[in-house]
This record gives sequence, structure tokens and C-alpha cells, in this order.
Amino acid sequence: MKLISGAALLVCFLVSGCASKPGTHNSTISSQEVTKRVLDHHWKTFQANDLEGTMADYTEESILITPDKIYKGLSEIRGNFVNAFALFPKDATQMKLNTFVVQQDVAYIIWEATAPTFKLTYGTDTFIIQNGKIIRQTYAGVSASL
Repeated sequence: MKLISGAALLVCFLVSGCASKPGTHNSTISSQEVTKRVLDHHWKTFQANDLEGTMADYTEESILITPDKIYKGLSEIRGNFVNAFALFPKDATQMKLNTFVVQQDVAYIIWEATAPTFKLTYGTDTFIIQNGKIIRQTYAGVSASL
């Protein structure tokens, strides 16, 4: 097995909706609901290999930390996803979400994937989401050749 790094992948299939605060008529969305929505969007656009959609979840201030590199800003994070999409083509990859936890603006996932040339036996991401954007993310994974 070898460590897969630089392929910051996120997997989270969450259903979300608006949450109203009790006693008010205003539709206020909690930070936890925002986190769920961002991850749902991110998962769908990643699976579709939609680079622009995926990048819409980040800002110039976003930071992605992987075992071999720290990606800062949109340009560096974009390069990471270009590489990730090459490793995980949408029509030839199966992904499975094993664990997800969302607490306020923090999300944690464990997942696996089978791509054309390797199997990601263990992948994990942690996300910090504020104002509807991923501001911090970590990724690590272990893979084996097929």
C-alpha cells in the first residue's frame, strides 16, 4: 500500500434543508446546515469532474493540507483538483462514504474509492466551512495498485 497525497477528495452525500429558529418567522440557516449544503454541492461537483463547480466552494484564502503539500489559494487548489479528476475519472470510479460527522462548521469524513488503476482503501478529509465556503481542509489516504 502507498499513501495517496495531493488528491484532495471529499465525499459526503448529505441531504439538507432550511432550518428555522424556533419562535421566529425568519428562515435562518444554521452553520451546521450550511456545512451540509456545501459538502453536498462539493460531492456532486467532484463526482461530475466539474472543476468550476468544485472550485466555487473555495476562496482565495482557502488552504488545503495534504501529506505532501499545502495548497494555498484558488490557483494551487485548482491544480490539485485537475490532478484528482485525472486519478478519479467520473465514469470509471466508484466511491463509498463510510463515515461522516458534521458539527457546526466542521465536517469529518472517511471514504474509499476504486479507480481504473488503484483502490483508495482509506481516505479521510476534514473541512472547516465558514460563510458557505471551505476555508480549511485536510486530506490523507492509503491506496493499493490494482
